[in-house]
Amino acid sequence: MNGPEAKGGTTVRDALRGWGGVTAMAVVCALVALVALCLPPLTTTTRNTTATTANTDTAGTVVEEDCEAPEKQTLSPSSADGDTIRAIKSREGEKRKLVVGVDQNSYRWGYRNPNSGKTAELEGFDIDLVHRIAKDILGDADAVQFKAIPTDQRIPAIEDGRVDMVVRTMTINCDRIGDVAFSAPYFKTGQQVLAPKSSPVKGYDDTLADRRICTAAGSTAYAALEADQKAGKLPAGTDISTTVPNQLDCLVRLQLGEVDAVVTDGALAASQAAQDPTVQLKGEAFTAEYYGVAMKKDADDLVRRVNQILVDWRKDTANGWLWSYEKWLSATLGKDAKNSEPPAPQYLRTT
Repeated sequence: MNGPEAKGGTTVRDALRGWGGVTAMAVVCALVALVALCLPPLTTTTRNTTATTANTDTAGTVVEEDCEAPEKQTLSPSSADGDTIRAIKSREGEKRKLVVGVDQNSYRWGYRNPNSGKTAELEGFDIDLVHRIAKDILGDADAVQFKAIPTDQRIPAIEDGRVDMVVRTMTINCDRIGDVAFSAPYFKTGQQVLAPKSSPVKGYDDTLADRRICTAAGSTAYAALEADQKAGKLPAGTDISTTVPNQLDCLVRLQLGEVDAVVTDGALAASQAAQDPTVQLKGEAFTAEYYGVAMKKDADDLVRRVNQILVDWRKDTANGWLWSYEKWLSATLGKDAKNSEPPAPQYLRTT
């Protein structure tokens, strides 16, 4: 777009609405890039594929071949302090905080609201959960050090010990549970197509033939596209080569006419459509996925504690899961939260 017309006949997003359009988006993305540059260098990690049984009492690996329900591969809840939690509590002074990897540009999930004042504090559904965890573990909801983590750096940040956990619309899947431990699910979603309203793309179907699709590197969206194209479920002519560090970068690419569609979690896509009214969700979700809190594989006590917090959060009728949903997500996902609420959790062990 931006001069020449993009496929489908649309021009640069009619004034590029939503937080002031591309200019604001570019600023936000630049902030993310700056934060990423400030993080320590990443190390190359090797996936642990040691076979284990699914019914163990650790958060250990579950081999991809044996994995059928990754959202159930977690530990039973507990409020007890173990070595991981004691180490967090032993931090002194200003360092006595929970260090959490989050997003800072996913509207209504984890984003800096430019209208919230000079500090532009992080807000959103995921941020509410982080404050809840900090309150339970450290007794102070604000005892948090937020670290903006790009989509493709979530697992390395956990493995390298730069964060205690990641709360960042992170899907639990069989591939990832070989590298990190997940909590029980706290949100249900699915992959969906986002495209301009005027686009001939109708959903995840043959209308994507010869179209350019953007996904975030290391995302479940890209993995699904790659697998489906190899299996012949996605047209061979569909170009899936465009990947970006953060999923919001795909919206900017779409606005600039560099791609024809975006594939990402429907929950995130709905928020992006709220930012830019010239785009919309196309078709239904074509996967069923669950978000979880990601932690180190040996942090069993922290996994159990977070699972207990999630149980309490969902039961809380005053300031719990439903309250956060209605505050942040009902405007984009609908007032009925049942489609987004995860099922009752199942654990590797109940005792």
